[in-house]
Amino acid sequence: MKNFTLLLLFLISFSASSQILNPVKWEFGSEKITDTEYTLIFVAKIDPHWALYSQFVEEGGPLPTLFSFESSSSFELIETVTESDENKVTQHDPVFEMVVSKFYDKAVFKQRVRVKSSAFSMRGNIDFMTCDDSKCTYKPDNPFAFDYTDQTGFVIVGGTPMSDSDLSKNADQTLYGMAPESLSKATVKCSTQLSSLSQDIKASNNSLWKIFGLGFLGGLLALLTPCVFPMIPLTVSFFTKKGGNANEKGGVSKAILYGFFIVLVYVVLSIPFHLLDSVNPDILNEISTNVWLNVIFFVIFIFFAFSFFGYYELTLPSTWTNSTSRGEGIGGILGVFFMALTLSIVSFSCTGPILGSLLAGSLSADGGAWQLTTGMGGFGVALGLPFALFAMFPNMLKALPKSGGWLNTTKVVLGFLELALAFKFLSNADLVKHWGILKIEVFLGIWILVFAGLTLYVFGKIKFPHDSPLKKLSFFRISSGLLVLAFVIYLGSGFKVNKETQTFTPLTLLSGLAPPVGYSFLYPNDCPNNFECFKDLKEGVAYAKKVNKPILLDFTGYACVNCRKMEEHIWPKASIKPYFENDYVLISLYVDDKKELPENQKLTVERLGGGARVLENYGHKWAHFQTQFFKSNSQPFYVLLSPDAKTILNNPVGYTPDEADYKAFLDCGLEIFETP
Repeated sequence: MKNFTLLLLFLISFSASSQILNPVKWEFGSEKITDTEYTLIFVAKIDPHWALYSQFVEEGGPLPTLFSFESSSSFELIETVTESDENKVTQHDPVFEMVVSKFYDKAVFKQRVRVKSSAFSMRGNIDFMTCDDSKCTYKPDNPFAFDYTDQTGFVIVGGTPMSDSDLSKNADQTLYGMAPESLSKATVKCSTQLSSLSQDIKASNNSLWKIFGLGFLGGLLALLTPCVFPMIPLTVSFFTKKGGNANEKGGVSKAILYGFFIVLVYVVLSIPFHLLDSVNPDILNEISTNVWLNVIFFVIFIFFAFSFFGYYELTLPSTWTNSTSRGEGIGGILGVFFMALTLSIVSFSCTGPILGSLLAGSLSADGGAWQLTTGMGGFGVALGLPFALFAMFPNMLKALPKSGGWLNTTKVVLGFLELALAFKFLSNADLVKHWGILKIEVFLGIWILVFAGLTLYVFGKIKFPHDSPLKKLSFFRISSGLLVLAFVIYLGSGFKVNKETQTFTPLTLLSGLAPPVGYSFLYPNDCPNNFECFKDLKEGVAYAKKVNKPILLDFTGYACVNCRKMEEHIWPKASIKPYFENDYVLISLYVDDKKELPENQKLTVERLGGGARVLENYGHKWAHFQTQFFKSNSQPFYVLLSPDAKTILNNPVGYTPDEADYKAFLDCGLEIFETP
């Protein structure tokens, strides 16, 4: 092998001396990432029919391209030189008679650098071999030099600088295949123009009201548990008692204040998430789609479910309760506050699982911390309102049902709901990591078993530790059992195959809870409704150019509830479907895809609001793309682009559940595209 290499070098040297060949010209540049990090860029311009070899070739083959840097304490090299996949071909080489990787036309190499001094010089060299089909040339001496200062950054002083156009292209094309400055907005307006701003505000307001309603419903459910319900008459009678220093009017005012403090306690719990949201706009999305956090939620919900079934009790540390109880003795407004805090802690065994559902569900939604605050507020209002109302109208207490076995039944029913929801979080982890475990068939099967079990429980066929003897089935139990049984049958209808899309039929009530119907063992489909779609921007843009069709850029997520609702219930509509089949090229970019990026795409980038981050997976890449190019970080988010991805055809929109509005949005994009 050693003799072969020496002979090869001799032939190369002889070939090079017989005629002067210089098939590769190098250009150099730099890109600022942060104040202390830069990317040095090395671009090889290669003559036609010649090839430059990769840095990574097997022993016994051609000499690889090698970069060397003189060591210095003024800077630190971050990892090693990366090379782009653009123009790289891996194939059999007729000169070396083996499979090798090489570049044609152009090759781009990058080296990340961390600066440690305000001014210094960097020197280095490039060794490379280049060949055509009959000959090779080897150039071991290709020096380059950069000078660095805090004011100028890296300036090339030894070699040919890159042109401005090449530098700006290269900086963003590695990530997206397009550059932010290349985007423009169409100046033409159309008759069906839809204001995305008003639409987003409307959708946001609707979403917040829905979250408040869900939080309020959760609070009502918490009221009907053994930890909270018996506290209502006890607490109200304390506030409305006569004698001592308290009078009825004063007791009522304190009871109202007590209800207010209950709301305040739950709203305050959401404040830390606002701080996280301000540090990083994508943090709540990253938390909600974090694989191990979703697995932890799954385990916690299973734990909550069996607590509701009565196998054990959940309690917070007794020292917490003792501390807040001592605070009640302070008296006045502060004493009332500590009473509210004590109630929140004592009732945790029943409210905790419901709050956990609210917390996890809000973090998965698009509104982030504000939706969490709204949901917590709704929960607190539902808990605090009865105490204030019954204090103002004590006679209403007589209308309350007496505590009994029905309270435990409520807990057990909630346990079944917690058990079903647990698999929602396991499904999130499964989707974003592509494990392929909890596909639609398995998920529906588990939910059918859970709600079939709930049906049997309601009809008295299953009992749990704290259940009272069931002497006869009441009308309410029978009707409730039939309702749950109907839901089980409804779940079973999810196995019906839609012959047109060749997927299972999506269930409206499970949109965003169940995995997409295309995520299946029996009828797998990567694209919603069997549409043709792309999940890589570069490939999608290339296809759009080829067929000369506008692009529908779909920023979505595997764990995005509203994305599933749009895909499963708006896109298949008869008035919408033809746009996807005939008029637009669909490019779906998943902002929660945890698949790791190739090493050469793991870049350090600046956040829109300041600071830096490393793009480590495809979700990071597409989330950064959305915020940098379109100043938005919510999903779904739809952008209509020209085939070359250089012109925005219409104002982007978010969640648009109205069929007519979404059709107007698509119509407008087509009208602008077709206008000369």
